[in-house]
Amino acid sequence: MLEILEKCEVCPRECKVNRRIGKVGNCNATDKIEIALVSIHHYEEPCISGENGSGTIFFSHCNLHCMFCQNYEISQNKVKGREVTIEELAEIMLKQQENNAENINLVTPTMYAYQIKEAIKIARKKGLTIPIIYNSNGYEKVETLKDLEGYIDVYLPDFKYYSNEIAEKYSKAPNYFKIASKVILEMIRQVGEPIFNEKGMIQRGVMIRHLVLPNHLQNSKNVLKWLKENIPEDIYINVMAQYFPTYLAKQDKLINRKLTKKEYKEIEQYFYLLNFKNGYIQELGEHEEEYVPVWDCTK
Repeated sequence: MLEILEKCEVCPRECKVNRRIGKVGNCNATDKIEIALVSIHHYEEPCISGENGSGTIFFSHCNLHCMFCQNYEISQNKVKGREVTIEELAEIMLKQQENNAENINLVTPTMYAYQIKEAIKIARKKGLTIPIIYNSNGYEKVETLKDLEGYIDVYLPDFKYYSNEIAEKYSKAPNYFKIASKVILEMIRQVGEPIFNEKGMIQRGVMIRHLVLPNHLQNSKNVLKWLKENIPEDIYINVMAQYFPTYLAKQDKLINRKLTKKEYKEIEQYFYLLNFKNGYIQELGEHEEEYVPVWDCTK
């Protein structure tokens, strides 16, 4: 299966480099799995973190180049994570389960999709039973996702941009909307609408995240409108307010500030106007510079 890395076309960039001999393409990942952080995370959506927390595995490198990436040191600055084998990744998953994590949360997994698939096979044979979450930037290749079918329980994609011009400017991501929209539909085809257990924890299905950018409210409205018109109503949408300028965003006058309460309120009102059935919103504090995360399920 890993022969595909000899002429890598795992993601939409299709760099065609031979990662098996250490060559790197746009994402800077070789065939060696690199992990930057393993943790129990309590600040995801309530149905993901729950009481025990989500068993996150943060992978190094990324196939996007977001100017505002909060994890830029590991995603873009070529800071290496700890190299692990496929067998070691499987053991990390099992250890997260032993630590009572609600799920295995694979953060930025795209570059290592095929290694992850092999690790899941091993981990399940050794007793892994908690859900596998594929926490993605949305810039995926449908053919790769089809190869993951049956191994992923929950897809958690970003849907960042409707405007390809904005996608190119801020993430160097050609055709982001065309690609991400098809990806989301494939994810829904595979795992469908969310299914929850008796504790309210998601076990299967798709949840979609959208981060609102300052000065780009029409982009957010267009994303939400497309989602309303094209996906099943039971899919959850998380409209995120926690943007702040970091990394190269400080060089762009349009996004070199936090989101204001007024801006987010406008998107929140549009969200309700579209009459989404399920979703999460976040509330900004009394002062625009203060961010208070308050999850509110709109169901």
